[in-house]
Amino acid sequence: MMDETLHAAPETGTTRRRFLQTAATGVGTLAALATAPELAAQAGAQAKPGQSNKVQLPPVSNTSTEQASQTPGPFLPPGRRVGYAIVGIGHLSIDQILPAFATSKYCKLVALVSGHRDKALKIAAQYGIPESNITDYQNFERLKDMPEVEAIYIVLPNSMHKEFVIRGAKIGKHILCEKPMATSAADCEAMIDACKRANVKLMIAYRQQYEPMNRFLQDSIKAGKLGKIRSVVASNSQNEGDPTQWRLKRALAGGGCLPDVGVYCLNATRFLTDEEPEEVTAVTVQPKDDPRFAEVESRCSFLLRFPSGMVATLTCSYDVHRSTFLRMEGTDGMAEMDPAFGYHGAKLRFSKLGEADSFGLPGASGDPKERKEVTFQPELPDKDQFAIEMDHFSQCVLNNRQPRTPGEEGLQDQRVMDAIYKAAATGKAVRIPPPPGPTRGPLPEQQSS
Repeated sequence: MMDETLHAAPETGTTRRRFLQTAATGVGTLAALATAPELAAQAGAQAKPGQSNKVQLPPVSNTSTEQASQTPGPFLPPGRRVGYAIVGIGHLSIDQILPAFATSKYCKLVALVSGHRDKALKIAAQYGIPESNITDYQNFERLKDMPEVEAIYIVLPNSMHKEFVIRGAKIGKHILCEKPMATSAADCEAMIDACKRANVKLMIAYRQQYEPMNRFLQDSIKAGKLGKIRSVVASNSQNEGDPTQWRLKRALAGGGCLPDVGVYCLNATRFLTDEEPEEVTAVTVQPKDDPRFAEVESRCSFLLRFPSGMVATLTCSYDVHRSTFLRMEGTDGMAEMDPAFGYHGAKLRFSKLGEADSFGLPGASGDPKERKEVTFQPELPDKDQFAIEMDHFSQCVLNNRQPRTPGEEGLQDQRVMDAIYKAAATGKAVRIPPPPGPTRGPLPEQQSS
């Protein structure tokens, strides 16, 4: 949660809040949302830190016909931001996480941990990190003597997560860990226990749960806009290249496409519907003539059954052209995200039976006989998902709050993935026990800039 006031643009159309507040009024608001790009402020939010330093320039366009621009900020000064050490500087760190610090509100980059000092020195020079704040894996505990490091972001091969989460907890640092959480449920449990014993926070980096389109879809489902969800269909597939990369080594990755890209389909189904699967059947494919897949699966398809009767049909691949989509099929409507799961550019479309006057067309009567299928695509700002998730974790650290995606969320995904592999190996349906308690913390507040 955030101690801030969230400022929305002037309400020139239907806002996200209006949409959710009119859940019982039919689809009039649903269709009108085609022109609603702004997320509304949440009620009861407190003043944003640094609000007295807010700079809002006068508009240069005609705001009676053009959307008003919003100046970003204000941001916390560097001395009040949470300092992060990034552990592991491969593709994800260099291409996505490190640049995200430039748009974050509550984070600052202060240290690097890498097994390649030459590379770390170059990255440190780019981001203004002193050489004294670079260390390697063997000397990881040097972070304890860096008071400016309050949080550690672990971006390592999956099988290394457990070791460095536990080591990080022992030196008293809060920990943000990439997904999947680990390679076994036992390792996940050990990570959770270590952080609890050390009284440090543990969050798993499920960036999709903080992304605006996913938040909008989640709120829409919760408000009953689609009726009861009966079916989920999703795919997250790509074509892997280098056969020597760690993602194709079982000892490092714990599996192939399932823990890397399939977990997005699984986690999206769980958090969007707020249901837990009770049974799974699955099939994996490991082609013998492709050297990339000597150790892990290239494809995995699995069907999850839920207590409500909902069924999820999910697919992931490492040997096909990129395909990322998510479809939620309800009794009253359908929502589809395509593309889905990417770092940027998610597009969401709703379809539902509505009335002609839902669009405010001249002469529309609202006669029930004129009801027809209507669609709309919400227009929401494309935000840096890594900045959003890091800002949420930073606020949890600053305000002593529980993260939205704690270790228990990663543990539950791992338990389901273990069941998926068992179902594929045996050719039989496998029961999945419900989690013993909540797996997610409170929803973070929406950010307006």
